[in-house]
Amino acid sequence: MTKLPFHQLHQLSPLSPLAASTNLIKTYCNSGRLSDARQVFDEMPDRDVVSWTAMICGPTARPKYAWASFRSMASAGVNPNPFTLSSILTACKAMELAGVTAAVHALVIRRGIEGQMHVDNAMVDAYSACPGGIADARQVFDGISQRSPVSWTTIIAAYVRWGNGAAAVQMCHRMFQEGAELTPFTLSITARASAAVGSLMLGKQIHAATFKMGHNINLHISNAITDMYLRCMSFSDAKQYFLEMSQKDLITWNTMIAGLSCADSIDTFRLLLNMFSQSIQPNPFTFTSIISSCAKLSVLSFGQQVHSSVLQRGFGQNQQIANALIDMYAKCGSIADSQKVFHNICYRDLVSWTSMIIGYGVHGYGKEAIELFNEMMICGIQPDSILFMGVISACSHAGLVEEGLNFFNLMERMYGVHPDKEVYGCVIDLLGRSGRLTEASELIAKMPFEPDESLWGALLGACKMHSNVNLGSIVARKILNLKPKGAKTYVIVSNIYAAMNEWASFAEMRKLMRGVGGKKEVGISWIEVRDEVYRFVASDRSNPCVSLASEVLAMLIYHMDREMVGL
Repeated sequence: MTKLPFHQLHQLSPLSPLAASTNLIKTYCNSGRLSDARQVFDEMPDRDVVSWTAMICGPTARPKYAWASFRSMASAGVNPNPFTLSSILTACKAMELAGVTAAVHALVIRRGIEGQMHVDNAMVDAYSACPGGIADARQVFDGISQRSPVSWTTIIAAYVRWGNGAAAVQMCHRMFQEGAELTPFTLSITARASAAVGSLMLGKQIHAATFKMGHNINLHISNAITDMYLRCMSFSDAKQYFLEMSQKDLITWNTMIAGLSCADSIDTFRLLLNMFSQSIQPNPFTFTSIISSCAKLSVLSFGQQVHSSVLQRGFGQNQQIANALIDMYAKCGSIADSQKVFHNICYRDLVSWTSMIIGYGVHGYGKEAIELFNEMMICGIQPDSILFMGVISACSHAGLVEEGLNFFNLMERMYGVHPDKEVYGCVIDLLGRSGRLTEASELIAKMPFEPDESLWGALLGACKMHSNVNLGSIVARKILNLKPKGAKTYVIVSNIYAAMNEWASFAEMRKLMRGVGGKKEVGISWIEVRDEVYRFVASDRSNPCVSLASEVLAMLIYHMDREMVGL
């Protein structure tokens, strides 16, 4: 585009020079040529509110530039109009500065522009983008006399964004009660609000409203409802809704795969195969979710096939996929493949190092985990609490007690990382495994926060391992005070008594467990044999493979007994 000096514009345009210049500024701004727009603006002998607004509205992607223009406009004595104010509020949202938004809010009040729908909505949006600004956003929202769908959507989305799902759901109910217009975007945000708090009842109401209003063919809403059912743990509803969807995009498939991956379901693998059969190309997010499922279910052969597909599609150096592969191979028992992936990636972030260290720990390679930690320090990677949890846990599994305690003692002093409850849990496990139960108990007493069930549980497990009835009884009472109906605690304590042949105490503990009506969570395990996953549930003999496994186990025990007696 050829630049013309200001004095030539009126000769080539039927518009007034002011209007022609303003249009040219808009054109330059829309094409990203802000310096050219500024040059035209600076050459204008007269500027009105429209030309100033064009300079403010155009570079909203550069909010500080827009704010500087707005301040210059105020210094020039030009009064903003509602469109100017809504535009600068958009820039305030990007800057996430509550003070700046408050200054514009004050100007809105002085100019008597309160009550203009698009200004009020922009103000709610700007406040809600600021850390701690949700209360101000709510105050502005409550002051709007006639709320539009944008008003409701903005405040609900703000609560969801800041993790206040309960308030978001409360606003959804209020919106329904006031009979607000439900647009597709409003329904989509409302579905995500119900998913945030796991409100299946509200989610089903949104589903019904969507169908009633004829928005069920809207793909954005359909994806939000699918996600809602998955997050509310209603997997059968999610599968049914997915099957009934008339159209699906990659987001739909990824939502289902990620949701079922969290449920440890082998259906994720079937979904991937269905994607391939329908010529839908997966993206890195798809593969990351599938690899996560392989790790959770310990399905090595399918994980290897997925890895091959990743390489064929050129995703081998994708950071998230590589990190997921390191974790998957380690959890599936192939630490050598984890090492291979780790060493082949070009860039290793903190997650890469952490995944490899945790993998070493799971396999009992404590010294290798420590060496890798030292190598990471040389590379200048700053550790976090999760990494320390991994390396201390690795020391625990390898019996490297002093080394693990050294990491714990240095993590805050040398690396500036404050130990959280999970790290304390690892240290208690480290001491407990080595039989240093008194030190573990003293550590719990010195913690800067109140111990929860998991921390006491780690110590109780150590008491069981070392048959310490006295301390175990004390710890059990601590846990039962926190969770009176915790069947697992009764089972562990009764097993401690059984190991010490204190059968009267064993019987009393079992009687107490029956009295509170507690039931231990059912144990589930699975194994992959010849590319098929077999699942076993404790005390469930309906699986035809159980009797076969029992026969093989009995035969193995028979041969082991014969070897022990030298036959």
